Amino acid sequence: MGVASILQEDISKIVFNATLCLIGVILLLIHVANIALKKERRKDENSLLSFFIFTAIHFLTYFIFVMLKASQQTVSDNFIISFYTVFYIMNNAEALLFYIYVIQYIDFPDKPKKIISIICFALFALFVASDIVNIFARFYFTSVDGVYTRSQLMILSQGYQFIILLTVFILALVNKKLSIHEKIAFMAYCIIPLVAVILQNRFAGYAIAYLALLFAIEILFLFLNVERNIKLREEERKLKDAEIKIMMSQIQPHFIYNTLSSISTLIQINPDEAQKALDDFTDYLRINFSALTEIKLISFEDELRHIQTYVDLEKVRFRERLKVIYDIKVTKFSVPPLSIQPLVENAIKHGILKKSEGGTIVLKTWEDDRAYYVEIDDDGVGFDINDVNFKSNKHIGLNNVRHRISSMSHGELEIESKVNKGTKVVVKFYK
Repeated sequence: MGVASILQEDISKIVFNATLCLIGVILLLIHVANIALKKERRKDENSLLSFFIFTAIHFLTYFIFVMLKASQQTVSDNFIISFYTVFYIMNNAEALLFYIYVIQYIDFPDKPKKIISIICFALFALFVASDIVNIFARFYFTSVDGVYTRSQLMILSQGYQFIILLTVFILALVNKKLSIHEKIAFMAYCIIPLVAVILQNRFAGYAIAYLALLFAIEILFLFLNVERNIKLREEERKLKDAEIKIMMSQIQPHFIYNTLSSISTLIQINPDEAQKALDDFTDYLRINFSALTEIKLISFEDELRHIQTYVDLEKVRFRERLKVIYDIKVTKFSVPPLSIQPLVENAIKHGILKKSEGGTIVLKTWEDDRAYYVEIDDDGVGFDINDVNFKSNKHIGLNNVRHRISSMSHGELEIESKVNKGTKVVVKFYK
């Protein structure tokens, strides 16, 4: 091959690599702006933002290297060694940022997530240390007369990226909560770079790995972030519908009639108690109606006051048949409006009052390092949880509560019950 042909091939590589890097920087900055300009960002979007910013810097770094190398007839060995050391450290840092994004996106149990994360961070430190040691030991790569040369151990320097990609691939594959699109996006991001490594040997000198990375990122952005935003908008619409349904399920006509009847009777017997009951009933209706348009979390203290108002109204009718114990250890946290009160109402209507002698409800709150907990424990009639279809319209009130807790605060609701023993409901609000 003549000198002119070699020169032409070098120019084509420079143009390809430089153009690819510029396109990558522009696309990534567009994605960064798209996320950064949002008024409210999810936690996983903050991690994705960091990942995109770092990757844009990575592309820009390689662009500068390409241009500097093209502008000089000879390049020093120290320049080559320094750049590729930074380059491989950035590769590992980029893999770590990707893992952080994935682990926040995927709903994964805390204990195994913590163990995996500790291992990933420890391996990151180990591989970065080995890249730095290579500056002196040259067991991964070296440079002779400005020519970058890999050793047989070079594949080991890429080990951290393969470990992260394999970890993400397995997490996405086994996670049952991910949609098929989400699985494809995560698994494609893991597979495409491996294909690029194979193609790199066929097209030496061309930044095939960067092209593959850019393609994988676009799949990631479109299949995950954009689709999740669409899903969230749909969730908001469903939440609006749920707010209407839950209000209607809470303000049952028979409850209104019975309460008004009780107040009417009290007016002649005990006017002061009747006045208090009427005030409580007014507050109860006001809070229920305001929940129709309320889309923000409220303090648990406000929800607790609403619970106490409802309980006081029921005690007007049922007197000694209904006992409620408040074991409140923490109140400084937020909950969706009408999220705990309906659970207390369920315990009264479907648990306690189905026993002729009535019973007791214990409302507890406590916290640990991970979450705030609200527990409603009754000694009512209970039920066989295996015989109940919670998805049916019969349980629309409970389903709406569960939807509000999940959608508005990413909380969880768990139910335990035994026939003739009672029912326990625990709501977990993550910190």
